[in-house]
Order: sequence, then C-alpha cells, then structure tokens
Amino acid sequence: MTQYRILVTGSRDWDDRRTVWQAIASTVMASAPSTATIVVVHGDCPDGADAHAAAWAAAAQGDNRRPVIEEGHPADWRPGGVFDRAAGFRRNAEMVNAGADACLAFLAPCSKPSCTELKPHPSHGTAHCAELAEQAGIPTRRYTA
Repeated sequence: MTQYRILVTGSRDWDDRRTVWQAIASTVMASAPSTATIVVVHGDCPDGADAHAAAWAAAAQGDNRRPVIEEGHPADWRPGGVFDRAAGFRRNAEMVNAGADACLAFLAPCSKPSCTELKPHPSHGTAHCAELAEQAGIPTRRYTA
C-alpha cells in the first residue's frame, strides 16, 4: 500500500479551519498519487490547526474517494506527573522522524504571556516543527494568520 504523508503543524490558536482544509485538499490534489492512501499526521492538540486537520481527515474518510488515515501524535506533557516543557519539541521531532511527503505549517503569532522574545513572532512549537521538517528535506509550506 502506497502512502502519501502530510504533516500538519500549527498553533493551537489557529482558528481558520477553511485555510487548513484547503491546504490539505490542494496538496492531495497536486502531489499525492491517485492510488495512495492519504495519511494526515498532526500533533493531536484538541484546538487549532491540529483539530482542523483531524476534522479534515474524518470528513475525507467518509467520502470514499480514497483511503485516509489520521495519525495523531500527542505530546506527553506530564510524564510521571511532572510537567515537561520540552515534550512538544520532542513530539515534533517524532513526527518529522516518522517521515512525510509534505509539511503544512500554520503559524499564528506567539501568544504566550511569559514569552520574553520581541513580538510579533510565530508560535514556538509550529516554527520548530516546520524548521525540523525543512532540515529533513520535507517540502514545507508556511501559512500565516
């Protein structure tokens, strides 16, 4: 079975569902072989771009045009009950290391109240994942809010 893997990374504040859906659909139409199973890989956040990607996969599974698999990679934020600030970055590396044919990055501005970097700048986790994907040679398309 041939797979075409689309890695979706994005801010939990990304509220533009339409852009995520259109980006995934246009990537499938333009680049995925017609016989390939589409695998939508995301960070499994219940909000933002990850949630929109999961919803796209669920809707596409129901249209019966081609097989679609949703592959969520939740971060383990509290291993052993202790908050782990690096969990999201490790999860990003895991998703990239699993391989992808394309990466779609939905970058909203950083909204962390504790962030001391000069604003505006993109959300840290999304920027990190997109950079890892590019370093791994995965074609990456960035969308900004």
